Amino acid sequence: MRQPPSGMYKAGALLEHKEGNLPAHSRGTAKVGLGVSMELAVGILGTGSELPEKVLTNFDLEKMVNTSDQWITERTGIKERRQAAPHETTSTLSVKASRKALAMAGITPENLDLIICATISPDMPLPSTAALIQRDLGARACCAFDLAAACSGFLFGMTVAEQFIRNGKYKYVLVIGAEVLSRYVDYQDRKTCVIFGDGVAAAVLGPVTPPSGILASDLHTEGQHANHLYIPAGGTASPASHETVTRGDHYIKMRGNELFKVAVRNMEEVSRRVMEKAQICPNQIDLFVPHQANQRINEAVRERLGVVPEKVYSNIDRIGNTSSASIPICLDECVRSGRLKKGDLILMAAFGAGVTWGAVLMRW
Repeated sequence: MRQPPSGMYKAGALLEHKEGNLPAHSRGTAKVGLGVSMELAVGILGTGSELPEKVLTNFDLEKMVNTSDQWITERTGIKERRQAAPHETTSTLSVKASRKALAMAGITPENLDLIICATISPDMPLPSTAALIQRDLGARACCAFDLAAACSGFLFGMTVAEQFIRNGKYKYVLVIGAEVLSRYVDYQDRKTCVIFGDGVAAAVLGPVTPPSGILASDLHTEGQHANHLYIPAGGTASPASHETVTRGDHYIKMRGNELFKVAVRNMEEVSRRVMEKAQICPNQIDLFVPHQANQRINEAVRERLGVVPEKVYSNIDRIGNTSSASIPICLDECVRSGRLKKGDLILMAAFGAGVTWGAVLMRW
């Protein structure tokens, strides 16, 4: 857990940081208190995750669709995934994960200035899932909104939160990656049902003492490939009807082969970009946390970057692809297991529907 610097955000106070090796682009000037400027870094103060109890194994799927444990494992690296119970929703799981993150950060819901819920599986079209989380957490009437960037959503949310904290607008931001994808999966489509699972993880972002904090980030969207991974119906383009339900248009559709090539190339490029911004070499990375979409994708990216296998974290065999929740679930596991230590350099990279992709480099 990273503690915010003492004295920060007090009226008229100016906290001086030793810049050390912190790259210039990672420092921000914020207006604090009575208009006094200061430089600060933004990092993660606490993490938390929540997984449904039900485990859906490859052997379970063998009974539901034409597939096998061997076929799934060889092509994805996945052995099992979680499936939400009927009473569990994106918001209810998010509240549980958020309480854990807040407890680790040592703050209460009333301290939050902003809640960002990165999800493509909201409780309902409106209101936002973030609004329901704010209500059920008992947070004050802070700003809260959803962010839809699919598997890249948590990194997009982190970067948005960083800007608000760095410019002094907000102090504590709760960023949640939350998905209940089982409600959007056709269990007769082996291209998708073997991949996706349910889960939520949250992180509290706030001011930290350099050299800790976010060092660089880089985000992209390219709508040209939108039809590689999408849900055709349920929006204004194709409103829900008897016909759309009969056709299965409310389920996830995916063109895996096309996505594979684009994902590997873009995750490698964006990872190199953030390392270049921070003047970091691949062999300096202590932990690489890629989005848990496919073990073969992650292995290809790792090899291209030149990161040794021991520095790559993976839980895809146990959790599957939880879209926006995958990276923060990995982070929470690393924090609570002691895998992450103070001063470690962490590279996170993701790729998802849109298509979106991005990377964040930070020092713990």
